[in-house]
Amino acid sequence: MPADNLQKLCSESRDKLKSAISIMETFLNEHGLSQLVTDEEEETVHFYKGFLSDVRHLLVFSEVSYEKLGVVQRRPRFDIDFAEKALYHLYHRCVNNFFYPKNESYSEDGRYAYTGQDAIRFRMTPVRPARDVIMNITRIYEELREDLAYYESDYLMGRRLQPEKSPV
Repeated sequence: MPADNLQKLCSESRDKLKSAISIMETFLNEHGLSQLVTDEEEETVHFYKGFLSDVRHLLVFSEVSYEKLGVVQRRPRFDIDFAEKALYHLYHRCVNNFFYPKNESYSEDGRYAYTGQDAIRFRMTPVRPARDVIMNITRIYEELREDLAYYESDYLMGRRLQPEKSPV
């Protein structure tokens, strides 16, 4: 990928992350377990503990990627290798963590992806703020997934096929 296109991709990805980070931070700052759990059933408490954990992890991974992309942009000379590694990590840590959360409080149902309906399905019906935070960031992570599809597997394959650089 030409350096100009890579720089643009880094900048656009960073802007998208900034939006997602803002949405997740606002949600986590305003909602805790006690605000989300409407009954004391063990299954409900377990669901929201996992949900909050997944959102926190996604937030941290997104913040780290946001910072790395900022470093890419601030360097006096654009470092293509560093930029590609940052985008690779963004795909594998953020996009994958969004679509495959550890606690599986929600998941993507591919059958709905092309129907115009929401493809995200929750394991149990969440309260409105919990549902809204995921639905509000879904489009952002879908766009990142589309933009960074190359970094799913092609990037590593290309790296493996490159001849090793000999020390000079």
